[in-house]
Amino acid sequence: MATREKIDWSECPLVEVKPGVQSGAPVLLGTRMPVNAIVDNFDHGVSVAEIVEQFEVPPDRVEAILTYAKSHRIAHRI
Repeated sequence: MATREKIDWSECPLVEVKPGVQSGAPVLLGTRMPVNAIVDNFDHGVSVAEIVEQFEVPPDRVEAILTYAKSHRIAHRI
């Protein structure tokens, strides 16, 4: 059985979850930007600079999300 990593965003001060925003997916605080999109793009080789340009998110927030994600990954069996 394969494993897929998920990230526990519950303790990240830059992330919020609202039922009416992006179907309840974790988003960057004060935006509609799903944080998993930032992490997924980075994991697939997109640079921080490209993510900043593509999603119009400040570089320090992108870096903070990626740093948090690295230390809060949880392996789930799928």
